[in-house]
Amino acid sequence: SNQRLRAEAATKFEEMASAMLSEGLKIYAGSTYRSYDYQLGLYNRYVAQDGFAEAEKYSARAGYSEHQTGLAVDIADLSLDYDNFEKTKEFTWVKHNAHKYGFILRYPKAKFHITGFKYEPWHYRYVGDISEYIYKNNLLDIYKEKIKEYLEK
Repeated sequence: SNQRLRAEAATKFEEMASAMLSEGLKIYAGSTYRSYDYQLGLYNRYVAQDGFAEAEKYSARAGYSEHQTGLAVDIADLSLDYDNFEKTKEFTWVKHNAHKYGFILRYPKAKFHITGFKYEPWHYRYVGDISEYIYKNNLLDIYKEKIKEYLEK
């Protein structure tokens, strides 16, 4: 619908969603590209709601959000309930297959010390061909360095 991703990421997301649909599962791109202003407003709302320290655990400041790259997607099932996405068949499928389409679970459990963000089972990042390697080797440390290099360009 009105969700936007970079062309390659969008194509791969659509391929993944089609593969799932053929197995009777349906996902949505719940949140994709966000402008600087949108992210600024979102972050400020979270700070007002939960305080600075807590908001820092789950929301990126404007200018630092992966959503601003057009490569991140918050995946939802039919319920559109992110908090319960982990309990769905869709999550299980995506968790075990997203890497085949160039996506990785960006904020996995027990990786706060690496990512700086709490566990978000719905947040996937398009990284392309390296996704298979990251997935099989659980290498978010390498991924973090690649993001840093990308943001410094």
